[in-house]
Amino acid sequence: MDSLNPDHPPLTETPTTPRVWKFWGTALWGLFIFVAMFVGQIGAVIVLAALRGLPMDLASLQLVGREPQTLALSVIMGLPATLLAVWLAIRIKKASFVDYLALHWPSWKQLLLGIVGLILIVLVWETMSRALGREATPGFMTDLLKSGRDKGAALLLLAAFAVAAPMSEEVLARGFLYRGWSESFLRAPGAVLLSSLVWTIVHLQYDLYFLAEVFCIGLWFGYMRYRTNSLWLTIALHALNNLTAVVLTMWLGS
Repeated sequence: MDSLNPDHPPLTETPTTPRVWKFWGTALWGLFIFVAMFVGQIGAVIVLAALRGLPMDLASLQLVGREPQTLALSVIMGLPATLLAVWLAIRIKKASFVDYLALHWPSWKQLLLGIVGLILIVLVWETMSRALGREATPGFMTDLLKSGRDKGAALLLLAAFAVAAPMSEEVLARGFLYRGWSESFLRAPGAVLLSSLVWTIVHLQYDLYFLAEVFCIGLWFGYMRYRTNSLWLTIALHALNNLTAVVLTMWLGS
């Protein structure tokens, strides 16, 4: 009868929110995750070089790594390494992997909004590229994709750039980094900005012009992550962007 006695109110359990890495914890674990991704990627190159009986030196790794099939496998192998490192970081905090990364399905309206925004951003940069007389796709990527198509590696490259790369990069940037930094002193705006900057740095193989485009797209992805609380949405948008670029470059590009 204590539940009816105002002097002895019933005990209630206050729901606990998952513990989250804050600014520095997220930054250090983010560096660890990036290194894990790199190790997974370079590991694929080392294995392929070893299978060919090549010496384990820089020249041999560069020779093998320039091949379209090798590069595709390298990107693909970076995904399980990334997921494992992220899982470890979240496991230590005893939080739900799904909730920590916001692996929730978006609505069709949210997906449509994300696609329309992405198309507008890409069209603006495409128009700027034409006005400046610049190529719409980095030359080395055009050469790689067309070489892969001619050598029968088209499907492997599609899997790498339209599936593995978007998942790896989004889990790191808009998943792990955004979650931790958004609950630090940065809050959501700072987390969107900083995670977009980190994502841009991952693409340092591009020149400053293309890096600026990557950064703008990253800001849109970050905003959609904030607005919808769905990492699946940004993965889908990232995959759509890469898929379109790969297909157009391989088969329709001049």
